[in-house]
Amino acid sequence: MGNQSNKNDSKQRAGFIGQLSAYTHQHQARHWEGTFEQFLQEIVPKGARLMIRSSHEYVWDMLRWYAEGSDESVAGPRINGVFSHELFGIDEALGRVIEYFKAASAGSEVGRRLLLLLGPPSGGKSTLVILLKRGLEEYSQTDEGALYALKGSPVHESPLNLIPHSLRGSFRETYGVDVKGELSPYCQALLEDEFEGDFMKYPVERVFISEAGRVGVGTYAPHDPTTADIADLVGSVDLSKVAEYGDEGDPRAWSWSGAVYAASRGVLEMIEILKVKREFLYLLLTLTQEKNVKVARFPLIYLDETIIAHTNLAEFRKFIQERENEALLDRMVIVQVPYTLSYKKEARIYRKLISTASAFRSVHLDPHALKAAAVFAILSRLHKVEREDLDFAKKVRLYAGEDVEGISDSEVERIRMETPEEGLSGVSPRFVINAVSSAITRSEIESLTSMEVLLALKDAIESDARMDAKQKRTWLDFLVTVRKDFYNRWVKEDVHKALFSSFEEESQELLDKYLDEIESSLDHREITDPITGEKRPPDERFLRGVEEKINISDSGKLSFRQEVVRKAMVAYKKGEKFTLDNHARLHEAIEHYLFAERRDVLRLVTSSARPDEEAEQKISAVQERLIREYGYDKHSADEALKYVTTLLSLE
Repeated sequence: MGNQSNKNDSKQRAGFIGQLSAYTHQHQARHWEGTFEQFLQEIVPKGARLMIRSSHEYVWDMLRWYAEGSDESVAGPRINGVFSHELFGIDEALGRVIEYFKAASAGSEVGRRLLLLLGPPSGGKSTLVILLKRGLEEYSQTDEGALYALKGSPVHESPLNLIPHSLRGSFRETYGVDVKGELSPYCQALLEDEFEGDFMKYPVERVFISEAGRVGVGTYAPHDPTTADIADLVGSVDLSKVAEYGDEGDPRAWSWSGAVYAASRGVLEMIEILKVKREFLYLLLTLTQEKNVKVARFPLIYLDETIIAHTNLAEFRKFIQERENEALLDRMVIVQVPYTLSYKKEARIYRKLISTASAFRSVHLDPHALKAAAVFAILSRLHKVEREDLDFAKKVRLYAGEDVEGISDSEVERIRMETPEEGLSGVSPRFVINAVSSAITRSEIESLTSMEVLLALKDAIESDARMDAKQKRTWLDFLVTVRKDFYNRWVKEDVHKALFSSFEEESQELLDKYLDEIESSLDHREITDPITGEKRPPDERFLRGVEEKINISDSGKLSFRQEVVRKAMVAYKKGEKFTLDNHARLHEAIEHYLFAERRDVLRLVTSSARPDEEAEQKISAVQERLIREYGYDKHSADEALKYVTTLLSLE
């Protein structure tokens, strides 16, 4: 067994080394270098439009390239491609970012605006920008994303900038595209001194976007605003080269290390942008609008890049309070990036964070641990609404796409609009992961149950010095809501299903019976017994027995039954079988109905102080099934059974 494992590991390592080797050869094969004349003869005819793409067009083409790779429309309802496996629950914000690039690439005024991402900490703003940058790096390695630049240019500018203005009309007639860029002072000096003005001899090379290599990606993070130097963005005189060139005004004696030069033809990320001096903002907004910057000793320097900034709500609120900032705000496209309000997607965020942390890799979490923590986080982000029939727990379920009695799907969006600030405050994913990490550190075994996670969150709240007593009480109450309204139901259903191996089949049979009964009731017709052939009226007692499990009132039963039939018809028209997955509320009702029928059996098996051999066998079978089919390990399965036993004793 050990030898076989070693062989598999060796084969896997060899496969990975082969992938690395192939990648290196492919990367080397993509390199191209030649004169500008060769560039015009060999490269431009392959796609002149690709040679003159703006930074916004390049990003938009990258997004479409990723979307095509994932078989999804880039502007479709689901955000796939570059963001698909990293960001969850912020589809609306991602959609707005994609719309920004689509509009900007089409040449609209949107392309003359700075993109500002606004939201709470740990909400995904930085990750969104990082994914865009990584996407550009990968895209530039492809044939579709090939970028060419003047060799040695500090702003890796387009070779087509060499074409004199007097000849650009002829270029347009020949190739059907316009050249808009200007030659940088640095390359202009080289052209005159080293190539005697013969631009056809100027060397050209293919370049690859790389944040580490400072090609097409620039990043600026402000330090102390009082000591921040604008040279970090636009560079300064390089005194070591002044002696070589003899003039501070020589562009070759200038340090081209500023972030705006690194970002040329790609993306400039401005972190916490509203903390910088106002002169920084004006420079950036002028760059966005006019595609140039002005520094001492040089004419305007042409730079085409997309500026993506992000900041938190506190800084933004300070910024908008100053009237002199109104003009700056008009030149920004602001996209809010709130926390997700779906506990299912929030749990996916935790799962992603856990998968990347070595401390979690050997730790088992029961199947509801992350969901329970996620529900707590969502509760902290919600605001009250003026509806007696809509408490926080129901709101959590609504936002997760689950059915809630008395509230139609069409009302969900209106409810969201009533509280637009939801998701801009509350518990961050980082807070939850920190609490879980502490619980793992304290645990003597590599296993955590949902209740242990909730206790870890309780400890984190009580020990947090940033919160006042009122907020702590509120958040502790949310933990109680998670346990009573969510976890209790989840764990009882798991134990119930594990105890009765035919649960799924019985549930479907009960669903089919319920559907037959309500169809007969709505049609006012009798049901024929398949065995005796006798006719009888619909079993109203059975129908109400199911519906009362989810508090469907007598006055609301008709609308509920009509809704069930409509959903069943939708499934049938698609050629699908109507199952419990088609209706979350009915799913819950059927499970509760079966659970109530078996409650006495379950109580007898799980609560025997000294179980006999038959009871022990049943308990062992339940534990094994919880482990095998429902994602528990031995520790969490034991704890689940004990917990359900306690719940049953209190009922």
